[in-house]
Amino acid sequence: MSETTPNTPSAPPVQKQRHGCLTAYLILMIIANSATGLIYLFAAEEIRRNLPNLPEWAFPVLIIGSIVNVVCAVALFRWQRWGFWGFLASGVVVFFVNLSAGFGPGSAVLGLLGVAILYGVLHIGKERKGWSQLG
Repeated sequence: MSETTPNTPSAPPVQKQRHGCLTAYLILMIIANSATGLIYLFAAEEIRRNLPNLPEWAFPVLIIGSIVNVVCAVALFRWQRWGFWGFLASGVVVFFVNLSAGFGPGSAVLGLLGVAILYGVLHIGKERKGWSQLG
């Protein structure tokens, strides 16, 4: 005699809802970081003329950072909490790149402003608050 489990109705999966500001910010981050990576890739000579103290190794680091930020924004679209931590790690790396380029600490910390804004946007809303829905 085989054992069967009764068919019990299960609760429908909870539909996650993203606040409009979070959606807009993530789209902005995808566009801005894609453009930034392309600028570092194709306009490196012009940037070197304007920022002569920027070390040569900074360009690949900044290009990779832009790619990481795009991946992290997509992860946040897919409700993955690691996307936020990736943005934070990338911001810290950019902070040190800015310091090595000769920017003062005040200017260098502006690279972390995007992470602070993201953190704030993830906490907007009540039932649609992004942070609490991240997995």
